[in-house]
Amino acid sequence: RVPLEGGVPLSSTLDSFGPLANTVACCAVLDSVLADEPIRPLAMRSVKGLRLAVPTTIVLDELDAEVAATFERALETLAKQGALIERIEFPEFLDVGIIGMKGGFAAAESYAWHRFLLTSKGDVYDPRVSVRILRGEAITVPDYIEMLNARRSLVKRAAARIAPYDALVMPTTANAPPAIADLADDEAFARENIRALRNCTFINMIDGCAISLPAHRHGEVPVGLMLAQSGGQDRKLLEIAAGVEGVIRG
Repeated sequence: RVPLEGGVPLSSTLDSFGPLANTVACCAVLDSVLADEPIRPLAMRSVKGLRLAVPTTIVLDELDAEVAATFERALETLAKQGALIERIEFPEFLDVGIIGMKGGFAAAESYAWHRFLLTSKGDVYDPRVSVRILRGEAITVPDYIEMLNARRSLVKRAAARIAPYDALVMPTTANAPPAIADLADDEAFARENIRALRNCTFINMIDGCAISLPAHRHGEVPVGLMLAQSGGQDRKLLEIAAGVEGVIRG
């Protein structure tokens, strides 16, 4: 975790920094800088023999057609290159919705930070943001402690589920980029926002690390392929991603 200084936190439990760059190698350099670690060459792991798990619990639900097609093509390409791909149930992901039922860590922790500003300057907040923050008002101290305990259990169980594999692989988002005009309605916005955040939220909640690689080809709708691992496996994941990025868009 990197502490925020001079910025506005959303969730002290879940907030973290990560690099955005053109290649995995560039991401590795930036990751080392953020982690205050020496910059060293990134070893690329061969795709052949990689043990990749595709979670089937929620992660593949309600995918846009373009996302589903690009994802399946990427899996086929990885398999042809010798990756061992297994589809597995991941029941721990079901716990994420239960833990966040009242708004989760983001609502509780952002409300603690913004509550006085919402009272005095609530009119300058984007209503789509403030309504989510205000959910934190109803979260009690026992609720928050229960969330912390539940997440600790979730992190431990998820790490055990991932341990036999080199990485999880899943679509980064369930939806392709929506048209701005289609988000004018608040319900439509909320629905697409949840679909965009869902899979990433699973990895955030299990305190994991992840990287999203472009999987689409020239002229196609942008689709990301997410590789993920348990917390602390960042370097291993970057090495795997360096091998994967060179084959999935071939």
